[in-house]
Amino acid sequence: MGLFDFFLRRPDFEEGLERWRAAPGAILLDVRTPEEYRAGHVPGAVNLPLDRLHEQELPTDQPIFAYCLSGARSAQACAWLKRQGHEAVNLGGIGGYRGVLETNG
Repeated sequence: MGLFDFFLRRPDFEEGLERWRAAPGAILLDVRTPEEYRAGHVPGAVNLPLDRLHEQELPTDQPIFAYCLSGARSAQACAWLKRQGHEAVNLGGIGGYRGVLETNG
């Protein structure tokens, strides 16, 4: 693997979900809009839109796994969370999810 492979490799959504499931107390954060979340989200995900992220106090002792539609908003969310002292992992876009979506919420 070359240096640039690291930057070009998109996060593997399913691999990230396995890490989330294996981490006790970890938070799965959907940073899309409430409308996008209601249309279909990963079971167990909490909706906290990117533009409201700063309004919610999240525990710093629990890892946070974030996703959005394409991976761009979740990348921004993770960068901000890391600056606040959180362990944050960008799962990328929900298009990489192969499971059944929940539509409640």
